[in-house]
Order: sequence, then C-alpha cells, then structure tokens
Amino acid sequence: MIQIDLDSRLKLNNGIEIPYLGLGTYNIRTQKDVDLAIHSAFEIGYRLIDSAAGYYNESEIGKALKTASVPREEIFITTKLDNSDHGYQNTLNAFDESLKKLDCGYIDLYLIHWPESLRNESWKAMEEILKGDKCRAIGVSNFTVRHLEDLSKNSSVTPAVNQFEFNPFVYQKEISDYCKANNIVVEAYTPIARNHKFYHPVIKEASDKYKKTPAQIMLRWSLQYKAIVIPKSSNPDRIKENSEIFDFNISVKDMSKLNSLNEDLRLSPDPYLYK
Repeated sequence: MIQIDLDSRLKLNNGIEIPYLGLGTYNIRTQKDVDLAIHSAFEIGYRLIDSAAGYYNESEIGKALKTASVPREEIFITTKLDNSDHGYQNTLNAFDESLKKLDCGYIDLYLIHWPESLRNESWKAMEEILKGDKCRAIGVSNFTVRHLEDLSKNSSVTPAVNQFEFNPFVYQKEISDYCKANNIVVEAYTPIARNHKFYHPVIKEASDKYKKTPAQIMLRWSLQYKAIVIPKSSNPDRIKENSEIFDFNISVKDMSKLNSLNEDLRLSPDPYLYK
C-alpha cells in the first residue's frame, strides 16, 4: 500500500516534484471565496493550487497568493491553456497572459486543457515555454491514449502529467495504465464525483468500515493508484476533511469492490469526441 502524508510529493518525469493533494478551484471566482479557500488550504498544509484560464479566477488566485504566509517556493501552481487559445503563437500569448494574471513569478505546471485539433501546434509552443525560466513542467488534460500517441509522434517532450476525470465511477483504466507505462503522472479531477455517489451502498459500506467519509474513501482510492487528487471546495471544513486521507489504507479486496463501480460517469465533456 502507498505510504504518504500531506507533505509528500511525487516526482514528475523531468525531476520536478508535485504534491499528492491539491485544491481545485473550478467555479470559485469571487475574491472573497478564493481568499477563503486558498488561505484555509494553506493553513491545513495544502501546497498545490489548480486553476485554468477557463476558470476565470487566475487574477483572484494571484492576489490570494500575495496575502498568503506560505513562501512562493513551497507552492505548486497549475494553470491551463483555454480552448480558444490553441495554436503556436496563441499559446505563447496565452501563457504570458496567465502568468501576468497569476503574478507569481513562474508557473509550476502548464497544461493543455482539452485536446483541440491544433493541440500539436500548441504543444510545440509549450515545449518552447519550458526552455525558459517561467515554467517548470508541461502536461495535458483530458487526453485519451489516441491523443497521447498522436502527440508523441509530433513532439520531443513527454507530458509530465495527464489530468482527467478519475474516481471509482469513471475508472479510466486504459488511459491510467498507459500513463503509468509511459511515465506520465495521473492527476484526478472530479475525484469525488461532485458528491453524486456518496450514498452508493459500496461507498457507504467502505465509509462505515474505515470510519471515513465517502469523500475520503473516494480520494484515498485515487491515491492508492498514485494519482494526484485535486478536490474542489471553498468550504474550510470540507477542505480539511479532504486532507484527512493519509492515515488509512483501503484493502486490496475493498479496492477491487470500488473498481467494480465504474459506470463511465462523466461530469465533463467526453474527450473521446475530440478528433
């Protein structure tokens, strides 16, 4: 079983280390809510903040970072290329704009948010960005095996991370196994299925057995696949609850039960529809 804690980090394929647990910020937009979420997370011990140009909160996150007591070098900031910004020069411009809004000196991880048709041109620009001192790692989000294989034929840098929906109800084993085989870290978004499955009998059974909440069971499931987890919340109590996943292990038998729950429950667009 995986033995890690809140301070643990996973080494990416270029040597950069990323925390196992992060704060997702999708749909957290007002300065008040962003400040509350980030400051609460930092106080608990989170150090990974996940954003995107399409979340429309990069400026607010940048301001929250300025008022935080945690040194910049301890923080891991992820943001993503918006679908409207694909193409070589557009990507270069979009990265500069995200960095300007975040105003945090550099971006730790820059991702292609969705595999749009111009993704290979965008990736060339990201490879160029990586050569400078403003970005520490590059990766992708919502890429299927086909998208990753297409990218590999047209690039010289393997993505450090592939961020996609990953929880027991959308157990994407094929892409997860492919990433592991190719030294690409899996990062799980919607890791608790946006609370939709907390009352499922198998989840409730595990929750009772391990004396953990349904959210903690689902987050731990992802961790035991060595996936980075980035649950989204602006509620300090929930942010704390989501961090309390390092003091237990789910047994092999119970992991198998959770694996069997897969029903391809996608809460975001299906990436297989992208050509």
